[in-house]
Amino acid sequence: MPDSRLWWQDAVCYQIYVRSFADSDGDGVGDLAGITSRLPYLADLGVDAVWLTPFYTSPQADHGYDVADYRDVDPLFGRLDDFDAMLAAAHDLGLRVIVDVVPNHSSSAHAWFEAALAARPGTPERARYLFRDGRDNGTPPNNWQSVFGGPAWTQVPDGQWYLHLFDATQPDFDWDNPEVGDEFESVLRFWLDRGVDGFRIDVAHGLFKEPGLPDVEAEQNVGGIDEAMSELDRPYWDQPGVHDVYRRWHDVIASYPGDRMAVAEAWVSSAESMARYVRPDELQQAFNFHWLEAEWSADEFRRVVDETFAAVDPVGAAATWVLSNHDVDRHVSRFGGGSVGLARARAATAMMLALPGSAYVYAGEELGLPQADVPAEARQDPTWRRGAGIGRDGCRVPMPWSGTASPYGFGPDGATPWLPQPDSWAALSVEAQQGDEASTLELYRRLIATRRELLPQLGRRVAFVDTRDDVVALRRDGLICVVNCGDEVFDLTALADPGKLVVATGHTADVRNGSLPPDTAAWLHA
Repeated sequence: MPDSRLWWQDAVCYQIYVRSFADSDGDGVGDLAGITSRLPYLADLGVDAVWLTPFYTSPQADHGYDVADYRDVDPLFGRLDDFDAMLAAAHDLGLRVIVDVVPNHSSSAHAWFEAALAARPGTPERARYLFRDGRDNGTPPNNWQSVFGGPAWTQVPDGQWYLHLFDATQPDFDWDNPEVGDEFESVLRFWLDRGVDGFRIDVAHGLFKEPGLPDVEAEQNVGGIDEAMSELDRPYWDQPGVHDVYRRWHDVIASYPGDRMAVAEAWVSSAESMARYVRPDELQQAFNFHWLEAEWSADEFRRVVDETFAAVDPVGAAATWVLSNHDVDRHVSRFGGGSVGLARARAATAMMLALPGSAYVYAGEELGLPQADVPAEARQDPTWRRGAGIGRDGCRVPMPWSGTASPYGFGPDGATPWLPQPDSWAALSVEAQQGDEASTLELYRRLIATRRELLPQLGRRVAFVDTRDDVVALRRDGLICVVNCGDEVFDLTALADPGKLVVATGHTADVRNGSLPPDTAAWLHA
């Protein structure tokens, strides 16, 4: 591998939703000690890094994305000593650790917001957040709606309103106030000093709002998580000021040794907009959500790959691919569910891991977990509570590790997980799939191991190979990845210089004979 490659440019990163990964103490909620106990599994899986969702002090109104203290661990997850132990254990296993930072908003239980509520309008305490007077008719300052449903403003007893693009317990910071920027530089340094390798930036496209906080057009004024991920042009997303913040953060991160990094969660309208976050003086990565949003289609896959490299190549950045995370339906279900959805999910993963750049894997996708059907009475997502849809609980159900009944090794026997696990997950546990060469878990291990083995020979350019319209094939030096999105078998021998089969996501015997079934991918290597 050329010395110029930095670890994060080709890393396979594993996202851990902390509440749902491993429960060490039997309270039904995952924790840092539980993560530490499962790190050998991740090292064996072959990933390069782990990303942890927020574990900071929080009332847990939005499961940790409502931060009350950015410099401490919530007792639900352990203590700072537990974090340090987990970090040291990860580093001993060769795993990097990325932590979440939540700069758009704090918890309403944060000391700053409590001081703001105790202060008068116009005071420095209120200036850290977006407090405004209402309209003359007693309504909020504008017509913005919360991503989680309902108005984006809440009134306080003295008559002023504060902005919260998410839950009312998550007041937005005013990033035009220099004190906010100084505070977050201090937060970054606190965790960098402890040894973290990077940050995932929540709502990275938020932070700044258009001056004057103008109303939005009627067709844009719809709350809900799905609309927040759409391409609507809104005066609170992707404002120019965010890039000044990330230039400052770039300098902070660059002042530490070890190729530290940051990745933006930026839901933006185009690949070109995404690429602005990864210019040489800004962040190292930005999630390519256009890949996640692509339908099961050869044309769609080709389009997203073309547009991605057309956008990131001019700024000299590496692409960052992702298929699932804690905010969207798992891709097994998005691609149709059942055996078809699983086959397509496996094939899409094979294509993702064949592409140049880094890839993020969400905990449980290596087991082929589908979106779980969480009963209404068990749902906890604030989007459900605020009437903005069924919510995201179905992709957050705790991991099945072993056994034939809940908690499936997630916690001690008899512990009740914070979200109910489906009875059907016994066959999907790590224990059930371990050593089964046909399993999704073993497929992920083969793909990741083969990727690591071939990586020194692979460049950063891909070219599409001519095939049927419903088949997408790309060549990356000596590696060819072929994905059959059609309804008929594809003859691999029709490819020029196809090479030898190294990995297939379906029945290997069929592929070895030159037949690539529908909903299947193959890696071929000369």
